[in-house]
Formats: sequence, structure tokens, C-alpha cells
Amino acid sequence: SEMMSTSPLMELTDIYKSFGNVNALKGVSISINRGECHCLLGDNGAGKSTLIKIMSGVHQPTAGQVNINGKPTVMQGPREAIDSGIATVYQDLALIPLMSVSRNFWLGRELTKKIGPITVMDFEKCNSILMSEMEKIGIQLRDPNQSIGTLSGGERQTVAIARAVFFGAEILILDEPTSALGVYQTSNVLKTVEKVREKGVAVVFISHNVSHALAVGDKFTVLSRGETLGTALAGEINYEELQFMMSGNKELSALKNSE
Repeated sequence: SEMMSTSPLMELTDIYKSFGNVNALKGVSISINRGECHCLLGDNGAGKSTLIKIMSGVHQPTAGQVNINGKPTVMQGPREAIDSGIATVYQDLALIPLMSVSRNFWLGRELTKKIGPITVMDFEKCNSILMSEMEKIGIQLRDPNQSIGTLSGGERQTVAIARAVFFGAEILILDEPTSALGVYQTSNVLKTVEKVREKGVAVVFISHNVSHALAVGDKFTVLSRGETLGTALAGEINYEELQFMMSGNKELSALKNSE
């Protein structure tokens, strides 16, 4: 068990992914530890979305190994990733805008109760859990039955994050969670990320916004043209260096040596 506590929750080693003759990932290695926020930075075309899809079971790597909790794992689809404790909140949230916040939160996992021979959704229990979960992350709902479309973009992100954590995610992959948000909503989402980490959940924060990443990250890995340019810890690297690496110019080691 000593091993377990120190081994990363998820480790990707030398991951390659090709689509026909296009190499989207060319030997990416990254490890994710419990309770840390690992920021994955890169511009469009850097390979971020391919990497997310491998981490969330949508794609299998062409080569390389994925370990979850120290065990080699092959995920044959998103369902298996979810069963392994990996949840992804995509930029274009999988929420149903006309449905209530409550229905979106429970989506297919509703609590039920029996009334005589009939099993029905236990609305009261579902709604009271929802209200208290939302309160914990700082969203005051007027009414659990209000349509999710009445929430701001930041609040919708937060509902999706809260849902993933409530249903047992150990690793939460956030795909550009702040890219479409204003300053105020962004700060709320970043606060939510902090709260999630306090519960020991690992967060993989994918972004091309260096200042948002620096606000929450413990570790930063820069992806450029399908390769990682190294991983730096918070405090070891500044805004300019990260921004410079994202433009794909220089390896971390080169930066380190010039100091």
C-alpha cells in the first residue's frame, strides 16, 4: 500500500497516436498525482484534444502505455474511463439546456423510490442533494427545477464539475474550462478547481491561457506539435517562459540552462 500512495493516479508513457499518416502525438509522457492540478498548455494543433481523448478512453494510443493506479490499463471507450474514475468536462458541455439543473446533474443516475409496485424517481432526495452540492461549491440555486439555460456559462461549468466529483471522479479532465468566460465567471471556475483539489481529486486543466493556468496549476506541461516540451512545477517557471514555450520555440531544458 506504500507503493499505492506514492504512485501517480495516472501515468502516460511514450504515447503515440497516428490517424492515417498524420502523427498527432509523438511520444508524450505525463503523470497525474492525487490532488494536484496539472495544466496542459498548448496552442491549437499542439495535440491537446488528441491527448484528452486518449486519457478519456475515446481513442486508444497507437503505441505507448497508460497506467491507472500503477496498473497497465486499456480503456475501450469513455464508459471504461468513467469506471476507472476519469471524468471529462468538455468545452461544449454535455448538458441539455432546456432540462432542469437537477435533471442535468443526475442524468441517468436518478435516485429512485418504490411506491407500491412502481419505481419512481425520488425527486425530493435528488433535489435536496443537488441543492446542498451546489451550495458547497458556491452556487445558490433559486430552484432545482430551474432550467440549466438560466445559469451563466461559468455556473454550468461548475455544475458539470460538481456532478463529476459527486459521482466519484478521481481524475477530472477540464477541456478549456475558461476559454469562453468573462473575468468574473473565470474566477469562479478557478475557485471551483481549488475546492475540487481539496477533496483529493486530481485535475488536468487544459488551456491555451497561460494566466488562467498559472492561477491554479501545481505543474505545467507544454505540448507543441504532438510532443511535450517538459514539465515544470509552480514557482519554477513564469508567464513569459510558458508563453514562449507555447509558441513552440524552445525546450524547457534549454530555458533552465540559460539561467
